[in-house]
Amino acid sequence: MASDPLFVLVVVVMAAVAIILMIGIGGFGKGGEFNRKYANKLMRMRILAQFVAVLLILLFVFITRGEK
Repeated sequence: MASDPLFVLVVVVMAAVAIILMIGIGGFGKGGEFNRKYANKLMRMRILAQFVAVLLILLFVFITRGEK
């Protein structure tokens, strides 16, 4: 499974979601200018990345469902 390029892509996108989330939480916790400037952008990026991750997970499950 780890050699499947679609699986690797799913893992990379999920890692991107986690990184964006951590940056957003860190900025929110610290506050200040960074939070004022980038909080909404990070939220939108996270939601978009989550949407892409869910679509890729569904695609991966659909494609590998027939392989047993």
